[in-house]
Amino acid sequence: MAAEARRTTGAAQTEALAAALAADLRPGDVVLVSGDLGAGKTTFVRGACRALGVTGPVTSPTFTIARRYEDGRVPVSHLDLYRLAGAADEDPALLEEELGPDRVAFVEWPHAAAVGLEDARVAARVTLAHAGGDDRDVTIERIAA
Repeated sequence: MAAEARRTTGAAQTEALAAALAADLRPGDVVLVSGDLGAGKTTFVRGACRALGVTGPVTSPTFTIARRYEDGRVPVSHLDLYRLAGAADEDPALLEEELGPDRVAFVEWPHAAAVGLEDARVAARVTLAHAGGDDRDVTIERIAA
């Protein structure tokens, strides 16, 4: 499937792109979100979570690895695997619980996971890149189910 590339000029536009993607997500779907530090990965996830009905704060789980949001129309897991990069003792069960068939999962820094994502039902790959100021280049590759 072809990738969609868009430039956003602020957080609201980045969140709106995420909301459009979220409209097609169903329990068991995983969205892989990549980009440099500060590129807007959590902003993107926040927009998707809002579209999925999450009303509470959506913040980066960098230090906790995972956050769960249970107040939307579908449970959501938000993972940030940045701290796992190069971790030789990574436990595969760590991701298993967060990538369940009953929830939608967003995984920031997916390339940092040595194990755990190979059996995930990836619905989309998203890449965000700085484009100067508040502008971001966002590429969304939807994966055919």
